[in-house]
Amino acid sequence: MTSSQSEAHPPAARKLSSTRRRQLTGGALLIAVVVVLIDQGTKVWAEATLTDRERIPLIGDLLGLQLAYNPGAAFSFGEGFTWVFALLAVAATVTAIVFAFRVQRVRWAIVIGALGGASASHAGDRLFRDPGFARGHVVDFLAYGNWFIGNIADIVIFAAAITGAVFMIRARDESTE
Repeated sequence: MTSSQSEAHPPAARKLSSTRRRQLTGGALLIAVVVVLIDQGTKVWAEATLTDRERIPLIGDLLGLQLAYNPGAAFSFGEGFTWVFALLAVAATVTAIVFAFRVQRVRWAIVIGALGGASASHAGDRLFRDPGFARGHVVDFLAYGNWFIGNIADIVIFAAAITGAVFMIRARDESTE
C-alpha cells in the first residue's frame, strides 16, 4: 500500500487477513480461559482454606483474606436480584465473545479477553453455585479493609475497564490531532 493509499484508508478501516483475525480472536479467547481458570482456581483454594469468621491480614488492616459469599453486586448491592446479575454476566460474556471475533488490535484483544473471562467466571458462579441455578453466590476472599471483599475477577474487570477507557481517550485524542 502506498502512502497515499494509506492516508485514504486509516488503520481502523484496513481489512485484516484471516490469519491475523484468527490470531487476535484466539488470543482474546485464550486470555478469557486463563482468567476463568485463575479466578475459579483461587475460589476453590479460598473455599478449602479460608473461613467467613476469620480474616487473615496480609497488609495490616488494608488487605486480608476472608471467605464471603456474595449474592449481590459490588458492596453486596441488590442481594435480592441474583438472577438479574446472572443474566447480566451471561450477556457480558456473550458480548465479549462477539467482540473477540471482531477485534482488530492486540490491545483490544487483551481487554476483551480479560473482560470476557471475568464475566464468564462470575456467570459460572451465578449459574452453578449454591443456593441454586441462576441464584448462585459469587465467592469472594480478598478483603479490602472494612470496605468490601472481592475476588480475582473483580480485579480483572476493574483493570480492564480502566485500560479500555484509557485506550478510548487516547484514540479520541489521536483522531483530533
